[in-house]
Amino acid sequence: MAKLSSGPTFPISISRHTYHHRVTACHVATPTTTTTIPFADLHPSLEVIGGARNRFLPALHSTLRHSYDPFPFIAWNPHVETIFASFFRSIPDVRLRRECLRTQDGGAVALDWVAGDQYQLPPDSPILILMPGLTGGSENSYPRHMLTKARSKGWRVVVFNSRGCGNSPVTTPQFYSASFVGDMHEVVEHVSGIYPEANLYAAAWSLGANILVRYLGDESHACPLSGAVSLCNPFNLVYAFEKFTKGFNRVYDKALARSIRNIFKRHILLFEDIEGEYNIPLALNARQVRDFDEGLTRVSFGFKSLDEYYYKASCFHSIKHVQVPLLCIQAANDPISPARAIPREEIEANRNCLLIVTPKGGHLGWVAGAEAPLGGPWTDPVVMDFLEHLERGTHKTVESSNGPLTATSKNLHHAEV
Repeated sequence: MAKLSSGPTFPISISRHTYHHRVTACHVATPTTTTTIPFADLHPSLEVIGGARNRFLPALHSTLRHSYDPFPFIAWNPHVETIFASFFRSIPDVRLRRECLRTQDGGAVALDWVAGDQYQLPPDSPILILMPGLTGGSENSYPRHMLTKARSKGWRVVVFNSRGCGNSPVTTPQFYSASFVGDMHEVVEHVSGIYPEANLYAAAWSLGANILVRYLGDESHACPLSGAVSLCNPFNLVYAFEKFTKGFNRVYDKALARSIRNIFKRHILLFEDIEGEYNIPLALNARQVRDFDEGLTRVSFGFKSLDEYYYKASCFHSIKHVQVPLLCIQAANDPISPARAIPREEIEANRNCLLIVTPKGGHLGWVAGAEAPLGGPWTDPVVMDFLEHLERGTHKTVESSNGPLTATSKNLHHAEV
């Protein structure tokens, strides 16, 4: 559950987007290892499956051979864990530098970089793009903890705040949606243009994870990312919204609807006299996320009905097209991203995908591990082990290559043809 707050004040610098001609991408597979982790070595408290199981498990063995031990009292109930993590988890103090990126359609997103990294880190430092969930931004605890973990290992990190999120400006009568990957395309291209020598990776949560996986599927073999991580992904929005409107989940529904309304109200003048099927009063007074999606989102992105929007925007369709290493981490008791929505068969069939399901964790919770209960979630070290394994693999391939791909690790994924 993403919690909206006023957030810190950032120094703002406006950057006009420079568009780069797309180069045909040539992917070089991450070197595989002959080490195979026996089933018995994986702790039975964890479900670990995927076509990339034997390919990536060696990098995660130190964590996955231990039981998942949720913090006592907090994790006994998924709602308690979800709410605790949202309201009481610490928020690391990080000084950020904001860049406002103008998109092709006249919109804008905010990219929050760690201040000073542009001077302190070498230009080929690996880059991690973080994408929070619905209404989430760089002010939230979960991207902040992931940011500090990656930064401590020498990674350059940037938080991608979607339109209207994290106090990002809204400059056109269009927000973002679960179906829209256009901004992700432009952010990746922009970041790659600034640091052409660096390998790019991405990690995203909840609705952001749905968008990321859709992006990976759209790009497929041409994807410029060297790897990605999806956390708390709803995968199937039809299933997710069926559960979202029942029982205690209605508390989350109302809270997120309120956050969306507040963002919308700050930019209501952009929608004055807008033509089409829009139902602005319904969106403005939305009591459920569905109300806002019906009044505004599904119309903005050309869907005839809400059911069509939720089905076609779901990223489970995209898993089979993913051609870069992808780690998916889910909690079996997630109240917002239900376990039955996880596309296990598609993940098993894709040699690039690995799925880890923890028995508990709630939504964006995972109050377990060395830093529990107030520190970073259990998932952060797992994510970094995976990403560092990929980064080490790309450099090893560069060092051993005797062919034309010898200049930098970036060339592993971009060969001009």
